[in-house]
Amino acid sequence: MDTAALGAFVRQQRKDRGLTQLDVAELAEVSDRFLRELEHGKPSAEIGKVIDVLAVLGYDLEPVVHRGSAL
Repeated sequence: MDTAALGAFVRQQRKDRGLTQLDVAELAEVSDRFLRELEHGKPSAEIGKVIDVLAVLGYDLEPVVHRGSAL
């Protein structure tokens, strides 16, 4: 998943829950500017804040092992 796909996912989950960007930003204790940039796929989004936003939407960020992937 790239940053654009993550942003689209966050936006869709927020809308599915009937929340505004300001609602989610306040609940996640991030700025509404951060949330706008996240939803637009900004590649330099701080991972800690992304985790907070996902938690508000009911998701945990869990690592997934892809068998056969080169490190």
